[in-house]
Amino acid sequence: MKGRTDAPRDRGWLVGIIFFILGLGTLLPWNFFMTASMYFNSRLNKTEWSNGTVVSHKEYYFNNWMTLLSQLPLLLCTLLNSFFYQRISEMVRIAGSLVFIFILFILTAILVKIPMEEDRFFSVTMATIWFINSFGAVLQGSLFGLVGLLPQKYSAVFMSGQGLAGTFAAIAMLVSIASDTDPETAALGYFITPCVGTLITLLSYLLLPRLEFARFYLDKSRSYEVETADELLKVTGSGSAENCKLYGHANGSLANGGASGEEVEVEGAGVSPKQAFLTLEQAEVRDRKSTVMEVFKKIWVMAFCVVFVFTVTLAVFPAITVDVKTIYPGKWEPYFISVCCFLIFNVCDWIGRTVTTLVQWPPKESFLFPGLVVSRVVFVPLLMFCNVQRRSYFPVLFSHDAAFAFIMTLFSLSNGYCVCLSMSYAPQLVAPKDAETAGALMTFFLALGLSIGAALSFLLRLLV
Repeated sequence: MKGRTDAPRDRGWLVGIIFFILGLGTLLPWNFFMTASMYFNSRLNKTEWSNGTVVSHKEYYFNNWMTLLSQLPLLLCTLLNSFFYQRISEMVRIAGSLVFIFILFILTAILVKIPMEEDRFFSVTMATIWFINSFGAVLQGSLFGLVGLLPQKYSAVFMSGQGLAGTFAAIAMLVSIASDTDPETAALGYFITPCVGTLITLLSYLLLPRLEFARFYLDKSRSYEVETADELLKVTGSGSAENCKLYGHANGSLANGGASGEEVEVEGAGVSPKQAFLTLEQAEVRDRKSTVMEVFKKIWVMAFCVVFVFTVTLAVFPAITVDVKTIYPGKWEPYFISVCCFLIFNVCDWIGRTVTTLVQWPPKESFLFPGLVVSRVVFVPLLMFCNVQRRSYFPVLFSHDAAFAFIMTLFSLSNGYCVCLSMSYAPQLVAPKDAETAGALMTFFLALGLSIGAALSFLLRLLV
């Protein structure tokens, strides 16, 4: 039987590439809807006129509602996935979620060409966001659990792929803005892009079981058997372990002292039937998965970190940052938010995640890491002091575009770095057999942080 040290090679880094694509695919829905906020606001925030004067202007607060209704289903479905993922096969959870996300993206692309009254369009869009993020939550939780079974570097690669999803969406939006086509056709092309991306993600997942390296690590029963065999060898004595053979059934002959007539033979180490029974009993305990609460007690610090990181991030991004205005009106203005808000955030977030493949500081045992995470709260007032329009209370201290871009750079670098470390450290704090449970739990707390931040964004937007 192979041990972990005898694992086959990941030829051509193909498994790594697939998990990078899977990471990218999990966050396509959130990023494509968030980056398209200008398109949705243009269809929603209509002004009514009477006798040449404005009589009403309905504000939908699309960015706040989009953020909240993206994260609430993510929270609820991730919680359900954490407790019930063992009852539904991995193939159904991952492939099924990708199929439904693909269908909902097609629906969104079709709606671009369908004229619709604003209130109805808002309702349909919010319903689409709710359901597409529900399936995205199941997908993300399942994949975090899956990648937790592989060596740690694959978790970092998966998180790096998630970071690139936003960059992918931001570049797609810039291309649609710069195109010579009419806005409707440009929006249609923009929403067809994630349809293609989701389809590629699905095909990549279906290829995974065909790769020997992936089969070795993702075969959970094999990994448990390796651990059980190691435990048996350790207990019966390493000096003569190679000569030790156990025959019989623990629930039969050993439990009854051999009374049932089943043979019990232990050679080489002088192990009695009673000792052999204890050995198998210990192996059973070792093989048993820990409960959700037992796993949580080991990873609660990392759970706090991921909650706090995303609470700070979603409190201001994109609900507040998308309303920052450039001081240079003209040709630069249509590109300002796409570049300085979305592109900078997503590129730097991806860089922050990728850096963790090279540097992992502070270490997981250090209290410096939670301190680093908590220090990110300083970005909340800094971004609120930027040139946000429709403001009530906060003065503008950082009006220049460069100041906003610099703050966004530090904000997003720290987000990607802290999130990736939190998610990578958690599975290392538990036994390999509990890595999938730890991954699913961390995804729930990730969603909890997103939801708290989304809810907090309503209050902060009113305070600006």
